[in-house]
Amino acid sequence: MNALKTHASNDKYYCVVVLFLYFEGHCCVAMWLPVHTVCLRSQTACRRSFVAALLKFTRQGGNANVSPFSHSAGLRAQTCKALLYRKHGDPSQVVQLEDVELPPIGAKDVLVKMLAAPINPSDINMIQGTYAILPDLPAVGGNEGVAQVVEVGSQVKSLKTGDWVIPKDAGLGTWRTEAVLAEDDVISLPNDIPLLSAATLGVNPCTALRMLSDFEDLKPGDSVIQNAANSGVGQAVIQIAAARGINTINVIRDRPEFTQLNDRLKAIGATHVIKEEALRRPEIKELFKTCPRPKLALNGVGGKSATELLRHLQIRGSMVTYGGMAKQPVTVPVSALIFKDVKVRGFWVTQWKKDHSNDGRAFRAMLDELCHLIQQGKLTAPACTEVGLQDYSKALDAAMQPFTSAKQVVIM
Repeated sequence: MNALKTHASNDKYYCVVVLFLYFEGHCCVAMWLPVHTVCLRSQTACRRSFVAALLKFTRQGGNANVSPFSHSAGLRAQTCKALLYRKHGDPSQVVQLEDVELPPIGAKDVLVKMLAAPINPSDINMIQGTYAILPDLPAVGGNEGVAQVVEVGSQVKSLKTGDWVIPKDAGLGTWRTEAVLAEDDVISLPNDIPLLSAATLGVNPCTALRMLSDFEDLKPGDSVIQNAANSGVGQAVIQIAAARGINTINVIRDRPEFTQLNDRLKAIGATHVIKEEALRRPEIKELFKTCPRPKLALNGVGGKSATELLRHLQIRGSMVTYGGMAKQPVTVPVSALIFKDVKVRGFWVTQWKKDHSNDGRAFRAMLDELCHLIQQGKLTAPACTEVGLQDYSKALDAAMQPFTSAKQVVIM
């Protein structure tokens, strides 16, 4: 299979024409297939149209079993290992380790070697088919991770061989050994930060920093209250808040290892660590004698836990919901709205990235701030369990267990 690219006006558009060679009887038949004309800034659309045209051709006269995710999709031999799912469902049932063919490296593409990629709740939800955005199937799992640039296209300007990069947005499929990605789909990181910090930087720390920055004007000495404090977001909130001199009241569910978890969260900067039941007890008033009532509540659970956070907010404080692990609605007491005039908001880091996609300076500035904290030793990766790619089933099972205190990270 050979692809010929002919330039249109101002070299801004490509018309891609593909030559297919197949055999009928004893004869080799050649077929030219026009695929798509597309703006360079939408290379993903071009690739999807190529795949659609290829599948259409094979249904009409070629091999009906050809897939863009198989060796037989083309004549290129370069492949990678990837955790692929062809339908939605239980990750332990639908995710498989397969060989996936790598596409050619375009002028504005980079070939990267994935180094490490975590398993986040959003990754699980995507595989289950319950997340707000879903990639076309078949799909490679994973929305986050760090990779090293191995080769760059002739027109790539912002990256060079050896750079560490992370995805700018969700949906790239990071659970693989290598990938060919558009230059505009990734952003560089300093490669002098720990591998696990880099691999887990793009989602949870970004979520934590934005929530601490965008909803209330927090000053040193102010307080924040959060549930799910042992989550990846929760641990990042603790550390970023501590670096800014902000108190954190960290709520976690009771568990056998509560004492060890309490000690670990305090070691990274938590001011107070309390059990969920304590939110409904009179002794919570004693806590507020040592720090002010919170201006900001961060809710990753929902249900009764969120309602209790609201009760302890200052007048005109904000509660920001970024997750719903309890799978229960957020109920707002009428008294909180009338007498305290609280604000109830939501946050999704993917939407924030989309809103700022036309101006890369905001994302760049955020990553620079987080990397600076990492380099200063003020922000560390969450507790992680490193798992080899071949042991992906064990990692997926562990990521779905309740009371999970360690993030599963697949090492390529």
